[in-house]
Amino acid sequence: MSMDKHLFNLKFAAKDLERNAKKCEKSEKEEKTKCKKAMQKNNAEGARIHAENAIRQKNQALNYRKMSARIDAVAARVQTAVTMKQVSPSHCW
Repeated sequence: MSMDKHLFNLKFAAKDLERNAKKCEKSEKEEKTKCKKAMQKNNAEGARIHAENAIRQKNQALNYRKMSARIDAVAARVQTAVTMKQVSPSHCW
């Protein structure tokens, strides 16, 4: 498998993780809204469940973003390697 293909796959994975992080944040907001509604109805147990879900979604979004950042860093290193590989042969006399 060529380095360019690896680079593409890394960039694609980073974007996919970022997309998943956004989905988790959206889900977190929905859970917070459900929690507020449950509290207004004096449903403590329901509110607790929704609050736990919101916290889990927030942590999951954070984990997705961390992994995306790591993959971006690897992609940058691969990009540098690809560029150096393209430049090196042309500079050999």
